[in-house]
Amino acid sequence: MNDRYDAGYGGDQYELVGYDEYGQPVYRQVPAQQTPQQAYDPYAQQQGYGYDPYTSGGGTGYDPYGTGQQPPVPPSYGTPDPYDPYGQAAGTGQQPRVAEQTAYIPQQAGPEQDYPRYASGPGEDPDDHRDGQDDRDYRTEQFAFVEEPDGDSEDVIDWLKFTENRTERREEARRRARSRVVALVVVLALAAVGGVGYLWYAGKLPGVSSSDDKTGTTTATGAQKRDVIVVHLHDTKKGGTSTALLVDNTTTKQATTVLLPNSLALTGEDGTTTTLAKSVEDDGSSGTREALDSALGTDIEGTWRLDTPYLQNLVDLVGNIDIDTNADVPDPAAKKKGTSPLVSKGEDQTLSGKMAVAYATYRASGEAQNAQLERFGQVMQGVLRKLSSDQQVATVTVQTLAQILDPSLTDKDLGAFLAKMSELAKGGDHKTALLPVQDDGTLSAEASDSVVKDVLGGTAKSPDQGAAVRVSVRNASGEKDNTENARVVLLNGGFTFLGGTTEETTQATSKVLYADAADKADAEEVAKTLNLPDSAVAKGDVAANASVSVVLGQDYDPAS
Repeated sequence: MNDRYDAGYGGDQYELVGYDEYGQPVYRQVPAQQTPQQAYDPYAQQQGYGYDPYTSGGGTGYDPYGTGQQPPVPPSYGTPDPYDPYGQAAGTGQQPRVAEQTAYIPQQAGPEQDYPRYASGPGEDPDDHRDGQDDRDYRTEQFAFVEEPDGDSEDVIDWLKFTENRTERREEARRRARSRVVALVVVLALAAVGGVGYLWYAGKLPGVSSSDDKTGTTTATGAQKRDVIVVHLHDTKKGGTSTALLVDNTTTKQATTVLLPNSLALTGEDGTTTTLAKSVEDDGSSGTREALDSALGTDIEGTWRLDTPYLQNLVDLVGNIDIDTNADVPDPAAKKKGTSPLVSKGEDQTLSGKMAVAYATYRASGEAQNAQLERFGQVMQGVLRKLSSDQQVATVTVQTLAQILDPSLTDKDLGAFLAKMSELAKGGDHKTALLPVQDDGTLSAEASDSVVKDVLGGTAKSPDQGAAVRVSVRNASGEKDNTENARVVLLNGGFTFLGGTTEETTQATSKVLYADAADKADAEEVAKTLNLPDSAVAKGDVAANASVSVVLGQDYDPAS
């Protein structure tokens, strides 16, 4: 291997001096000896100087074909170039190649450039230089091949970055999608569990029942929360009362007005059997409330005594009510018969306070007391629909009435309760139910299932038979309404009404009969309740299962 090589275009030579830390050769520059008067002109014809491989002219030069003959010197095309690419003087026997041909360009030794660079002249074929290299002993590791800058490299890098970023975005989108799916599944699972839990709590799962939180007995409706108050309407002009339970089922979001007939048998404070009407009159609010809880299995929170003047004011305060009326109601203040009714029968009738009171207390001739009770229920539903569902506004309405409330129920408690009932009534979640009561005042099986259990969540418990005086009535007065009139009076008096019949024939005087001497005092009490004279009491035959039998004659005056 030669320790020196020509620099190509520089005219200097480089000498190998060793190897660097990377094992690459290190060169030093050796100035070349040049003859000033001799210059290289690749296109000029110089004796012993120029070389043209394609001409056969004479002259001294290098024979690439090994023929031993000098190729002819081509004609000169210009001024000789002083540049000697191989650092050789003319006449040495070695003629340099033209500048346009390949030359070996050394580079400074270093970590990145330790070898000479191989470069080609413009427009030349690299194969043309193979013959000039045959006599040189060069190895590949002696040269550093410099890559020309690629104009597309930045574009390639940008494309790789874009591809990587797009892949990362796709992966991130997939992760977010998986996270959303997992979150959705969790939410649906929680909703399903919550729904099943609610159905279990409400006792609505098929085949599952739970105990009522108030009675401790198993019911189909499950453990439900109910707020209950009792309202007593007192007719201050005609006398008598009408009773209803206002029920707010906070679990099912259902409001109900339960109408309680006056004939409902209750156990009084002294342990004896009485009727609802008698209990309201004698035992007051607290005694009646406790008796109702015992009979129905309820937990009444308070009593609202609503006298008819306050009902009139209440309807006026809410701006009248709209209900469907089922009867023409005459004006109580009318002096002449045949005048226009105060309340007309029909759908969607607007009632003022006075009209609402007249309709709520009206009982037509021959009608049972329950007909009047149902009209009272209609009025209460109309009031609930017109009341404000805002608790503060409803409380102000109650306070404006200026009525004296029962200590168990404050004006704020009543206002808040009525506001919740109003909201349910406006939303169509309010209904009215009549508690079925048998002739003797006890609860029927229908009452136990449809109202007591389902609506009130309680268990019916009627007083033992025989605890109250049982009275039967035969109407021989010629007035069919007298049977119902007597029934109401007896029930309000605390007696058990077993039933009544209407006779086709009439008799002049009324009789109150007893069969056992021990029942004489009861018979006298019945006569007094019906406004009959003591002379009407006598020993005689009585109806089965009755302690006292009453025969109404033409002398019976229900108005008295």
